[in-house]
Amino acid sequence: MGFTVEDMLIISREKYNMELIAGKNGWANSISWLLMAEDTIIVNSFLGKELVVTTGLGFNTAEKLIDLIKMLDSHHSAGLIINTGFHIKEVPKEVKDIADKLDLPLMTVPWEVSMAEMIKDLTVRIFMQTQTDEQLSSAFIKAIERHREVDDYRDDLAASFDVDGRFQVVTLSTPSLDSMDTVERKRISYRLQIYLENISHNAHFFYYNGAFLLILNAVDDEPREEILEGFLKRAKMRMPDQDVFVGVGSPVMDVYNLHLSYKRADYALRYAMSKKHAIERFDSLGLDRVIYSVADRLLLKEMGYDKLAPVLEYDERHDANLLETLYLYLKYNGSVSRVSDEIYIHKNTILYRMGKIKELLNTDLEDGEERMALYLAAIIVREGLH
Repeated sequence: MGFTVEDMLIISREKYNMELIAGKNGWANSISWLLMAEDTIIVNSFLGKELVVTTGLGFNTAEKLIDLIKMLDSHHSAGLIINTGFHIKEVPKEVKDIADKLDLPLMTVPWEVSMAEMIKDLTVRIFMQTQTDEQLSSAFIKAIERHREVDDYRDDLAASFDVDGRFQVVTLSTPSLDSMDTVERKRISYRLQIYLENISHNAHFFYYNGAFLLILNAVDDEPREEILEGFLKRAKMRMPDQDVFVGVGSPVMDVYNLHLSYKRADYALRYAMSKKHAIERFDSLGLDRVIYSVADRLLLKEMGYDKLAPVLEYDERHDANLLETLYLYLKYNGSVSRVSDEIYIHKNTILYRMGKIKELLNTDLEDGEERMALYLAAIIVREGLH
C-alpha cells in the first residue's frame, strides 16, 4: 500500500524524533508526497495522500491549525507534521482532538531537526517505494493474465508477500470511472486508499481493467469485513456525490490461483453495480456462481432466452411481467403468498399469471428438473447474461 505513515514513523522516531500525537487510526495512510506549507493556498491543488509539513508560521493559533486539519481532511491528505518549538511551542488539546475525530495522523518534530534534510530523505523513500509498487502491480497483473508463467511473477512478489499463503481480490469502482481522465482517476484512487484504514503491507492497491483492485494477503474474513464496512462508511460520508461499489472474490491459496479470485471479484463487482448494491460477495451469490462458471455464451443464451422465449415475447407484446412472476414463484418454491407479498399483487393475479406461464411453456412445473432448468433460465435473463 505504498510508503505509509507507519513506515515513516519507524524510520523517523529516532532519526528525527518524530512523534505521533493524534489521529492514530490513520497509521496505514500511504503518502504520495511531502510538501512544506505555511498557508492553505497549496492545499487546494492536492490530489490526495499528500503529507504536509509546517513550522506553524502561518498556523500559530489553535483555530488556524484546526482549519488546516479540516482542510487537509477534505482534500484526502495523508497527515500533518508540525515542527514544534518556535512558532508553535506545544500542540493544543483541541487540535489533537479534531485530528483524532478525523483520523488524520498528526505528528511533531522538534525545531532543532532540519526540515529540508528530513523532507529530502523521506521524499526519496517515497519515490523508491512508488517504484516498488509499480513493479508489484506489474507482477500481480502477470499473475492474473498469465498465471501459468509462474517464473515471471512469483519471485517478484515473494519479497513482499507470502506467495504460498491466502490471497483474496477485492474490486472497487464507481459508475463514472471509465470516463475519467488519468488525473481524475488518480485523485479518486488516492481518496479510496485513504478510506481503506488498517491495511498496510499485507495488501496492494492498483488500477486494472476498468476497476481498482485491492489484493489481500493473509487477511482473515473478520478483519476483511471490518476493513470493507469501514471503507464503505467513510466513502459514503466523504464522497456523497459518488456511488462506490465493491466486489469480493473467493479466498484462494497460493498466488498461482490469484486469477480465480480476481475473476470472481470482477463478476461480483459487475453484479453489485447492476443491482445498485454497495457490496457483493461472490461466495454469497448462490446459483449465480454456477452461471458465472459457464464460459460458453451461446449455451447461456440457449439455457435462458431460448427456453423462455414464449414468456419473453408475451411480456413484450402485452407489457406484462410474467418473467418476474415465474422467477419469484420458483425462488419461493411455489408459494403464491410469498410472491404476492414480494411484488404487492393479489394472489388471484399470481395464480392467473402462473396459469398463463404454464400454458406458454407447455409445462405443469411438477418435474423438479424442469423447475430447476426454468429457474436457471430466469436468473440468466434477469441478469442479462448471454
